Amino acid sequence: MRIKTLFMLIVSAMTTAGASDLLYQITDGAFKATNNEIPVSMNDGEHYTLMTDKQTIIKFNYKTGAVVDTLLSIKQVENAPIDSFEGYIMSPREKKILVYNNKQMRYRRSFTANYYIYDIRYKEFDPLSSRMPQEAPVFSPDDRYISFAHNQNLYMKKVDFKTDIQITKDGEYGKISNGVSDWLYEEEFEATHYHTWSPDSKLLAFVKFNERAVKEFSFQTFLDKNKKDFLLYPEQKAFKYPKAGEENSHAIVCIYDDYNKTTRVVELINDDADHYIPRIKWTNSSDQLAVFQLNRNQNQLDMYMVNPRTMIAKLLTREESKTFVDYKNIDYLKFCKNSTDYYNVSSRDGYKHIYRHRKDGSIARQITKGNWDVTDFYGVDEKRDIVYYQSAESSPLQRQVYAINAKGKKTNLTDAKGTNRAFFNKNFTYFVHQHSDVNTPDTYVLRNDKGTNIREIENNQNLSDAFRSHQLNQKEFFSFETADGVSLNGWMLKPVNFDENFRYPVLMIQYSGPGSQLVLDRWDIGWEYYLSTRGYITVCVDGRGTGSRGKAFADSGYKQQCIPEAADQVATAKYLGSLDYVDKNRIGIWGWSYGGSITILAMSSGEPIFKAGIAVAPVTDWRFYNTAYTERFMQTPEENYAGYKNTSCLLKADQLEGRLLLVHGTADDNVHYSNTLVYADRLVEAGKQFDMQIYTDKNHSILGKQTRRHLYQRMVDFLLQNL
Repeated sequence: MRIKTLFMLIVSAMTTAGASDLLYQITDGAFKATNNEIPVSMNDGEHYTLMTDKQTIIKFNYKTGAVVDTLLSIKQVENAPIDSFEGYIMSPREKKILVYNNKQMRYRRSFTANYYIYDIRYKEFDPLSSRMPQEAPVFSPDDRYISFAHNQNLYMKKVDFKTDIQITKDGEYGKISNGVSDWLYEEEFEATHYHTWSPDSKLLAFVKFNERAVKEFSFQTFLDKNKKDFLLYPEQKAFKYPKAGEENSHAIVCIYDDYNKTTRVVELINDDADHYIPRIKWTNSSDQLAVFQLNRNQNQLDMYMVNPRTMIAKLLTREESKTFVDYKNIDYLKFCKNSTDYYNVSSRDGYKHIYRHRKDGSIARQITKGNWDVTDFYGVDEKRDIVYYQSAESSPLQRQVYAINAKGKKTNLTDAKGTNRAFFNKNFTYFVHQHSDVNTPDTYVLRNDKGTNIREIENNQNLSDAFRSHQLNQKEFFSFETADGVSLNGWMLKPVNFDENFRYPVLMIQYSGPGSQLVLDRWDIGWEYYLSTRGYITVCVDGRGTGSRGKAFADSGYKQQCIPEAADQVATAKYLGSLDYVDKNRIGIWGWSYGGSITILAMSSGEPIFKAGIAVAPVTDWRFYNTAYTERFMQTPEENYAGYKNTSCLLKADQLEGRLLLVHGTADDNVHYSNTLVYADRLVEAGKQFDMQIYTDKNHSILGKQTRRHLYQRMVDFLLQNL
């Protein structure tokens, strides 16, 4: 009692106004490193383009940074139909620029907008179409056509003739979607554009999604955002959302031939709703379309090569796993321009590595090897046969950029400790080097292909100085071994004026989701720094299932999602409780989304180790969540009944120990509000008292300046009262 009283006296003696200012600076993003100069390389590799403001696109010289030309300035265009734009797409031959305004988000990534084609030579605009708004436009390689979607149908703009034609006519919201993803594909396969032009610009391949059999999910909205007032009668927002074990949309691949005005369907071996089409990609030949097909349990990934003239689909490769195949590796697929070979990334040897394949799919050679993961594959300089990639080979906490030649000689292009990324030009002679570490905000430096510095672009020194003025402690990395013999990595942030002879309360921060990583040597200023001014130690540990530690580590939670992850957080709390400067009776845990689920399960482990916890937008039963994500790790409820039962927070409500704050947005289209409502009902039935905070019409991210301020202040107040 004496220790807690002393702690509360220290807290109350602090300058509350100053501390709140720091909290709001963090929630407002004041310490997020920004940089406007991530260049878009031009074809010659010597120049790049930037949107310098909402009216201007400039051409720069890579080496000097000098302005070479103004490609677009709305102020200089007579009778411009727009006075500003929000983004742009350069055409493949760099003769046209597609700009857009009036951007409206559709789901998490996709959006509609009003697009305009700007002719650089003639300095004039042309609307993409009179059908507004449009979605997901794609230039043909010869600049003559632009495919785009409108109201779930595909259209084609003939740029030279300033006309557009309709390719599909069966599109209808909630039933058929052409060339753009349904909700599930966008959320779980992270793609919005499902239409692509052949290299000769004569054929357009696209995916058609039939959602008719998918069940609809709906939620109410209560506020009129246009009038900034409430709705007297709440409105319903409905969309197709397949939950674990339920029917998916049926995806098929089609190829449109503009010359013959025909659309044909590609026939695959397993062509039904229990298979996904996560990606389609043309090779460098217009006679070969790569179609990727993933079975429902996502442990078998097939790559077909389709001849669009004969429509014959040949199975080229098949990758199988006893757990799941990582579909994200498809995005690393790179077809050689000077041969029929291709490069891809696979975890076939237990870690993510780069392989070169022959035309028939066989492996020509393994490019990278070792007990570490490739974390990004930038591409190949085919003239010099050099592969560029990012990896965690020095440590799972670090990221370095490497070049490796055909003989296996490797060069570290970014030897600074921390997190390093590269943005290469098109011929790999220059790259923008982005670097940060736990104490240094992002810096941007232009380097050549040898890694030699050419010029500094941005150092964010002002940001660094502003943050250091608060005189806070620095995060310290550590590792420990659980009772099961598993080594886990973490960071710890100690309070201001830390005294090792005093025992402090601890808040554990975690996400714990598959493939994620929070314990990384990078600049990331969160509310943990504010908590350090209120006398809390904050700790983050990446448990089993998180990223950059190989396939076996990633598979730890297969068919029992969240169980080993929650156990690792309990093990972390026990380890922390053994430290002399930690008050083992005042340990709390916080998490969002997947991390919210872990919070609840860790507090329901049967061991009263957590005094308090906060779960934001948690999944409380995997049967509530979508098919693609859930079944990737859990299979279906029918196949894995015991797994779903053992991982359900609902069935463990009576085991909850400690004070819990539940937080959710009522318009969460991802982890539905019902997760929290049903779990709250179970807590009531179990006689468990808890706290709850609801955000009206907010989605999974619970965004908004005032909303974020309220949320984090609410969580701080909860901790001060209960931890």
